[in-house]
Amino acid sequence: MIGFLRGRLAAKHPPQLLVDVGGVGYEVEAPMSTFYVLPAIGADVNLFTHLVVREDAHVLFGFGSERERRLFRELIKVSNVGPKLALALLSGMSVENFLACIEAQDADMLVKIPGVGRKTAERLLIEMKDRIKNLTGFAAVLPVAEGGTVNSGSGAQSEAFSALVALGYKPAEVTRLLKSVDPAAKTTEELIRGALQAAAAQ
Repeated sequence: MIGFLRGRLAAKHPPQLLVDVGGVGYEVEAPMSTFYVLPAIGADVNLFTHLVVREDAHVLFGFGSERERRLFRELIKVSNVGPKLALALLSGMSVENFLACIEAQDADMLVKIPGVGRKTAERLLIEMKDRIKNLTGFAAVLPVAEGGTVNSGSGAQSEAFSALVALGYKPAEVTRLLKSVDPAAKTTEELIRGALQAAAAQ
């Protein structure tokens, strides 16, 4: 099992990134909460990881904190919740918001996440109620970025569009959400954060 990566951020195309560790490029999928704090391309990055082995592929998932990884691991134990849906949940709300949602038994907030229907939301509320005690007070965090600034790059709108579609939003919905984002948002991460906030507010 690969539990941790430290290397140079070679590329980032949400929800995927490429980390160069000693000349070996690791393709990693990460939630938007991790993308928000990534450094510029070429800077050092640290990630907690979880490896999912399937018949057709080995997929590595990366997280900026152990708490995020722990929640991801608990989520994929829930019936009919796979890694893609777990990433969407972590991208749509923080660990703290998710825990508060489970505590309040708020299914309405969960169904705002793409791919989460009413039945899945109710299953999450039931199955995660006892598991969230494993997540409380877990504060281990790695510094995701070691220097550097967020890279605005070009085609931020296009990258944000692709990332939101990859997270499960329909193209027409993505177009509408991006139009509602504050015009001051320029980077891919800012656009995605604004779109996700708009989706949560609906």
